[in-house]
Amino acid sequence: MFSALTVAFLGVVTVMASPTLSARQSITALTTAQIDVFTPYTYYAGAGYCTPSRALAWNCGATCAANAGFNPVAAGGDGASVQYWFVGYDPSLNTVIVSHEGTDPSQIVPLVTDANFFLTNLNSTLFPGISSSIKVHDGFRAAQESTATNVLAAVQTAMSRYSTTSVTMVGHSLGAAISLLDSVYLPLWLPAATTFQTIGYGLPRVGNQAFANYVDANLHLTHINNKEDPIPVIPDMTLGFVHPTGEVHIEDSGEWAACPGQDNPSTQCIVGDVPQFLLGNLSDHSGPYNGIMMGC
Repeated sequence: MFSALTVAFLGVVTVMASPTLSARQSITALTTAQIDVFTPYTYYAGAGYCTPSRALAWNCGATCAANAGFNPVAAGGDGASVQYWFVGYDPSLNTVIVSHEGTDPSQIVPLVTDANFFLTNLNSTLFPGISSSIKVHDGFRAAQESTATNVLAAVQTAMSRYSTTSVTMVGHSLGAAISLLDSVYLPLWLPAATTFQTIGYGLPRVGNQAFANYVDANLHLTHINNKEDPIPVIPDMTLGFVHPTGEVHIEDSGEWAACPGQDNPSTQCIVGDVPQFLLGNLSDHSGPYNGIMMGC
């Protein structure tokens, strides 16, 4: 059950699921081969739930075995005040992997809808030169700040040790929000020749319109939403939050639909399929994502 205050912050205004003809026509289905490309990253997002000791030993059963060649470099967090995280190198993909722990839906809902949350500027020390028009959820900002410098140091070590210029950020739920902020942060401190991509699962809205526009202009983001997962539709758009482009929505049929634009209102996409948080199904949040459930 949700309190009246929480319901108010979740938003009770239904988003009309009647997309324009052009938006409906531009939605495309991913092929099986395209879907399978995400599989190693999905397992890395799941491994974000592992304790640092298990991540460094790369000993987490099937989740770690799926990427058996992975070379851990650093890990941290306590799973309470600081989300778990790890950094390492995947020789098959020739990329540094950065993964952040997500959280149980019952825990992320209060974080995202807390009546005391607000949109705030990014830390100018960690994010030099970022426009003051860009604002993000203060809870997500605090979570990313708590690991930022340690993650940066680990990424620099991994890039040097394995002679790679590719960095991939992954995460599920809260971990996806942290990874998206890492995706803005890390390019400010790493060599210009570095290439980046971000793959998030069950990503809540992180920032305002200016933030979404910045992500679209500067990052390579894919955010994958599963069926009627309600987490991606909070915080509500009426509160000034906007998703960047890059949505892929797993439909009830199993089709993966590539949804162009920001918060595409088609019923093939998450905003149209779950127009209100209370119409969603929290059991869809953890998966499956192409048969993979999130967790260590």
